[in-house]
Amino acid sequence: MSNVPPADADQRSGRRTDRLQGRKGDIVNTGKKNMDIACCVLGMVQTNVYIAVNRETQELFIVDPADRADVIIRKIKETGACPAGILLTHGHFDHIMAVDDLKNAYHIPVYAMKDEQDLLASPMANMTIYRKNSVAIVPDMMMNDLDTFRIAGFDIQVLHTPGHTPGSCCYYIKDEGVLFSGDTLFRGSCGRTDFPGGSMQDMQKSLHRLLSSLPEDTAVYPGHESFTTIGYEVRNNPFV
Repeated sequence: MSNVPPADADQRSGRRTDRLQGRKGDIVNTGKKNMDIACCVLGMVQTNVYIAVNRETQELFIVDPADRADVIIRKIKETGACPAGILLTHGHFDHIMAVDDLKNAYHIPVYAMKDEQDLLASPMANMTIYRKNSVAIVPDMMMNDLDTFRIAGFDIQVLHTPGHTPGSCCYYIKDEGVLFSGDTLFRGSCGRTDFPGGSMQDMQKSLHRLLSSLPEDTAVYPGHESFTTIGYEVRNNPFV
């Protein structure tokens, strides 16, 4: 969930700006190697659900299945690729409501930060208790900061980025120049820090870490609103 509305579009974000304008249902070619990304905007707070497809292996992974498993399954069928896993950037209700349905449909593992396991497991903490169905998630793979793992033919690094929640994380695919930033980094903004466990001090440290360590042409796919790049955020994000 966003802290403030996103900044206006700016063509100074680098050579890949034209590839980062689409949202709902689009396929966005990252322009680096083998990854195509479909985005479905789902749920009551319009969460970006990403389906990242490896064109070479014809496998895919799903990032933050917010809601409407039926819509996500339909999009997966359209890709023709085989699901290999679910990646969670954090445990709030608007990122997890379709996890169980997808896991049962495809028998695939769920990845999340170890520091987020308590929030994921508690319907009160993850706020699903206030929704139509309470959800408690037990990830199959508990990750630590800087862990790397291979899924759908991609090598993925986990970056612990607390602030929105204690166990928030981002997933960095160096070979593709892609970052899935969850509710940490938005275009011209960042995630809210007023929920239990949130911290603006931690958020600012996490933002500084991302913007000071990743290449400027890294494509950033956030949990809400429009896509961006690290370069754009270095020059324009007021929270850094």
